[in-house]
Amino acid sequence: MAETAKGRTNKTALVTGASSGLGLELARLFAADGHDVVLVARRKPELDALAARLVGEHGVEAHVVPEDLADAAAPERLVAELGRRGLTIEFLVNNAGFGARGPFGELDLARQLDMIQVNVLALTSLTRRLLPAMIARKSGRILNLGSTAGFQPGPGMAVYYASKAFVNSFTEALAFELRGTGVTATVSCPGATATEFGQVADNGKSRLFKAGAMAAAPVAAAAYRAMMSGRVSIVHGARNKFLIQSQRLAPRATVRAIAARLNELA
Repeated sequence: MAETAKGRTNKTALVTGASSGLGLELARLFAADGHDVVLVARRKPELDALAARLVGEHGVEAHVVPEDLADAAAPERLVAELGRRGLTIEFLVNNAGFGARGPFGELDLARQLDMIQVNVLALTSLTRRLLPAMIARKSGRILNLGSTAGFQPGPGMAVYYASKAFVNSFTEALAFELRGTGVTATVSCPGATATEFGQVADNGKSRLFKAGAMAAAPVAAAAYRAMMSGRVSIVHGARNKFLIQSQRLAPRATVRAIAARLNELA
């Protein structure tokens, strides 16, 4: 057991999509602060390796729960598993998500529906299932991974952009509803980030990513701080903040055209 075990908080964070990228970095941040973690993703070997590392480095408890959130029954199974293990979730991080680049009418329908299931429905289901206990305790924090993509329509990635518009809007509304309860909701809105997302979405060679992607670690750290301070939202990077402000002044036809061009392969 690592020496940092004496610093355990006895609070537990659940992180979806924890096997890589932002989810992995966020899990590391929780463990470094002495919080136990529940690691959720499809890939059990990666989760097991991360759990062993967090236990060894920080002396926390790390629980591995392999689940594919594209399965509509996964959130219910996950929450039931938490109950069987006697785990109370203080921090919920809805990080799991993916995208797909291409014309909506040509992309595989099942893949698009899975995207909505993971990005929107699983996030909503897990939040609703875990939120009442947080409100009853008057203690809890929720971090949802939205995106700068959620601030405009995205031709070439229509469903992904729409799913992130839901996450951004839903989280801001939830944060307002939770005022005075002791529970907070935060939405993190990164732009292009150097994770597996680009490869999975076939977007890594798009004009957007070629223009520059932020490293995962600082994005995760900023999101973590925002959640812990109870901020409602955070947009990562000065360039992203400037672009979002510019979009509010530009004609919508121009916004659509720019987004479409950015999603093209460079």
